[in-house]
Amino acid sequence: MDLPHHTFAFDPIRDLRRDRNCRLREVVSPDGPPSPHGTAQQYSLAHHAFEGAEAAALAGDAELFDWYRTHPDAGVERVIGPLATTPGPCAVLAPGVDRLIRSRASETPYYVLGPHITEVAPVLLHLTAEAAACAEATGFRSLVSEHAVVLCLLRHKRLGETLDSWSITRLPGTIFCDYTDEPAVLARDLIHEAGHSWLNDALTAIQAKISDRVSFYSPWKGTDRPAFGFLHACWSFPLMMLHTAAVLDTSACCGNLRRFLRTYLDEQRRMLAPTADDHAEALTLVPDPELRWRLRAVHEEALAL
Repeated sequence: MDLPHHTFAFDPIRDLRRDRNCRLREVVSPDGPPSPHGTAQQYSLAHHAFEGAEAAALAGDAELFDWYRTHPDAGVERVIGPLATTPGPCAVLAPGVDRLIRSRASETPYYVLGPHITEVAPVLLHLTAEAAACAEATGFRSLVSEHAVVLCLLRHKRLGETLDSWSITRLPGTIFCDYTDEPAVLARDLIHEAGHSWLNDALTAIQAKISDRVSFYSPWKGTDRPAFGFLHACWSFPLMMLHTAAVLDTSACCGNLRRFLRTYLDEQRRMLAPTADDHAEALTLVPDPELRWRLRAVHEEALAL
C-alpha cells in the first residue's frame, strides 16, 4: 500500500478525543483523577462508562451508578490481559447476540462494558492478536490501535458465509462483528469499522455539517444514499480493499483464503469503479482540505488496484 503513514494522523481528532474525554470523566467521575491526555483507549472507555452510568441512572440502579462513578475505565482492567501491549483492541468480549442491548437510542444493537464482563476464551484472544498484527503488517497499525479499542465478537462463521459487522457513534472505538478462523479476514473487518469510527470523529472534530439533501448512488446498497453515508462507504470499503490487496501479495496467503480474498477484491473493484465522479462531487461538501485529501487519497489508491 502506497498511502503515507500519516494518513490517519489528523490533529482535530486528537483534540476532540482529549476534550471529550475530560468532559465525560467530569460527568461520570467528578471526584476521580483527571485524564488530561485523552488517549484513544481512555476516550473509548469513557464513552462506555458514561453510557453505563446513564442507563443505571435512568433505571434507578444506584449501586450500578456508583460502580461506574468509581470505574471511569468501565472495568476494562478485568479483561485487558495479554492484549495490553498489542497494536489492536485492548479488550475482547464475546457477549453473545442475545445479550446485546436494543434501544431507541441506536439503530443497531450494542453492548456496554461493566461489572458483568468476563474473560473470553484464549483462542479468541489469540485470533484478535493475530488479526491486529495482520492489520499492522498491511499499514493500518495506527487506525486499528486508536479506533478499534473494544472488540465484541459475535458469531463464529465459516469462510464464505456472510459476516455482519458494525460500529455506533455512541461508542466510538467499539466494534461488533462476526468472525471466522482467519485473522486476515478479521483484520479486514476491524479496518472497515475502525475506518467508520475515524471518519465519524474527523467530521465531528471539524464540525462538518454534510447536507442530507444531497444523495449519490451507492453500489454497495444498490440505492441512493445521503452524502454522509456515501462518503463513509467510499472511505471504509476502499480501506478494506487496500488491506486485502496487501494480504494477497504475501506468500502466506494461499488456498481457500486466497480464493476468498481474491473474489472479494474483484467484487469490490466492480462496485468502486462507478463511484469516481460522484465521489469527487461529494468531496466538495467536506469543508476541511486536509480531510478531503485523506478521503481522496484512499479512494484513488483503491481505484488503482
